[in-house]
This record gives sequence, structure tokens and C-alpha cells, in this order.
Amino acid sequence: MSTKTAVVTGASSGIGRSTAIALSTAGWNIVLTGRRLDALKETALLTPAPDSHLIVAGDITDEEFVKHLFLRSVDKFGRIDLLFNNAGISSKGVPIEELSMETFQQVMNVNLIGPFLCTREAFRVFKSQSPPGGRIINNGSLSARVPRPHSSPYACSKHALLGLTKCTALDGRAHHITCTQIDIGNAHTNLAAGHIQGALQPDGRMVPEPTFDVKHVADAVVHIAGLPNDITVLEFNIMAAGVPFVGRG
Repeated sequence: MSTKTAVVTGASSGIGRSTAIALSTAGWNIVLTGRRLDALKETALLTPAPDSHLIVAGDITDEEFVKHLFLRSVDKFGRIDLLFNNAGISSKGVPIEELSMETFQQVMNVNLIGPFLCTREAFRVFKSQSPPGGRIINNGSLSARVPRPHSSPYACSKHALLGLTKCTALDGRAHHITCTQIDIGNAHTNLAAGHIQGALQPDGRMVPEPTFDVKHVADAVVHIAGLPNDITVLEFNIMAAGVPFVGRG
């Protein structure tokens, strides 16, 4: 087995699945987590090293589950070197006056509380293992910088995630812990597929937007993950070249 182990949240599909496969191909042990056990098993079957993965299904917004996840990971592989905080959701775009508290809270729970809980447990492992240290990569969004119309829950969660990223990088500095936020624009997943038909723009138009192969996100994560812990990448932007981000609004 590889001496490096990665925990990938939201590994049942999309960016999480592609990244788990890419990390496994690069020789990493992989801990696959998400809510859908059958989908996690499908991801595991797609990895080239079926003996070098662990499946732990559950909800990353559940504090006790997250503690269990990291205990299981260390029990299986002895240490953890990477946490990819990838799991995330969005909500249907509606004017803020029509937005329910339940919807807002659900998005914040998955996109911010989950990464916080996983980051906290990763810190505990990183600081206690020998040699100490590790890397955290947070799946951000272009919406961490510039929101889309009617996207308060998602944009707020991703703006807040950037704050968590910076605090993690600062607090981890003395402990060989690095943190990166990878802001992704229109990788071709189920979440972004609808943008091909048309995405609402600030001027009210519905405009088709380009997407790009999620493989390039996975390759970027593998590259950052492979850097030594005395090198950090605080923020990384990867997007389809034609996405209306620079100048959006």
C-alpha cells in the first residue's frame, strides 16, 4: 500500500468520484465517504487499486459520524495525509424574499459545517501522527468571489468556506498543515450540466455557458496533493475559459 492516504468527501459522483479515481491511480490510499453507499461502491470499483480504499458511508454534517470517519481511516491506514472537502450542494435559485430558512440552513450545513467538522478532525490527526502534518483542499467555487443571481445560500457558504480556508492555512502553519481552496467554474458535472442550456445572468438573460471535463479538476487536486507540506497553494482557480466570471455582473 501507499504510505499516503486521502479522505475524499462527496466521493459518490462528480468531482469527488473523479478525484478519488485520480488519486488512487497516483498511488494513494483512498477513504471514500458520502451518503449513498451504493454509489460509493461504484466509485470503489472504478479505482485501479481495490485493496487500497475504505468506504465509510454517512452524513458529514453529523458530528459523531465525522469523528467515526476519521477514527476508521486511521485504524485502516495508520495515518491521513490529505482531506479533500469536496461534498457540497446548491439550491434552486429564488429571490431572497422567497427563500426558506430550511433551504438556507441545509446548504450552509453541507457546504460549511461539514467542512468545518472534517477540518477539525483532520487537524487532530495531522498534529498527533508521526511525522506530523497534512494537507486540506476545499472545493470552493467562483461564487466564493462573485455570486450568481438568486444564489444567497450557495454564495454565502462558499464565501464563508474561503474564510475557513484562510484560517486553516494560518492555524496549520506551525504544524506542517497546509490548506488550499480550489475555485471551480463549470466543470461538467450534474450540478453544472444545466448551464449548457442556459444560465441566468445578472441582466436577466439566459445564456448558454461552456463547461469543461472534470478530469482537469481531478488532475489539479492530485498535483497540489503531491506537493511537499512546506509548499502551499492558498487559492487555485480552474474554469472553462468562456465562463462569465471576470466581468460577471
